[in-house]
Amino acid sequence: MPNLWNNSGSPPRNMNEKSAQTIRAHLEESARVKLASRDLCTLPLLNAVELVRTSLQNGGKVMFCGNGGSAADSQHLAAEFTSLLRQDFPRPGLAAVALTTDTSFLTANANDFGFEGAFERLTQAIGRGGDILVGISTSGNSLNVVRAFEQARKMAIRTVAFTGSSGGKIAELADVAIKVPSSKVQHIQETHIAFGHLLCQLVEESLFESNSHMQP
Repeated sequence: MPNLWNNSGSPPRNMNEKSAQTIRAHLEESARVKLASRDLCTLPLLNAVELVRTSLQNGGKVMFCGNGGSAADSQHLAAEFTSLLRQDFPRPGLAAVALTTDTSFLTANANDFGFEGAFERLTQAIGRGGDILVGISTSGNSLNVVRAFEQARKMAIRTVAFTGSSGGKIAELADVAIKVPSSKVQHIQETHIAFGHLLCQLVEESLFESNSHMQP
């Protein structure tokens, strides 16, 4: 196996240059996608904020679901709502849950019935009319998220889709669709988490701005 490192313990100069170009290109494209999203997604994000604010104010909760990196984003964002987004803005915890965290349920349901209905089943079990379901799917066509949205519609649960530029099936089903203008998974996911942080920030400010010194 060839030695990729020189005697100083540093990578060869051409490796450094190639890696630096990769870093710059990735960050520039990520920034471009976010700037394009600013222009295209501000209004749907504001609409999502209003749906979530209204639900929480009326005693509802926010449920998140997705697969892979979007499952991780679901857990991340549910934690921001229930714990705290910013140390300089203390407030009570907000009712949110990621449908991706119960491994006993997920493995039992997948083993017995297939994974496609897992989020649908959880939505039926713990969702209530007036809740919000946020589905995160870069393609917009994850079948288990699609089926969860279909179940939500039956139960008067409002839905918010975080997708890529194609939108997919969940964008068609959603009350609000936030479609990041990119087809590259990594850049869609990077923008999804930015929008998720903004969703949490704007909701908490709308609910607690006048009590910004409230202790949780």
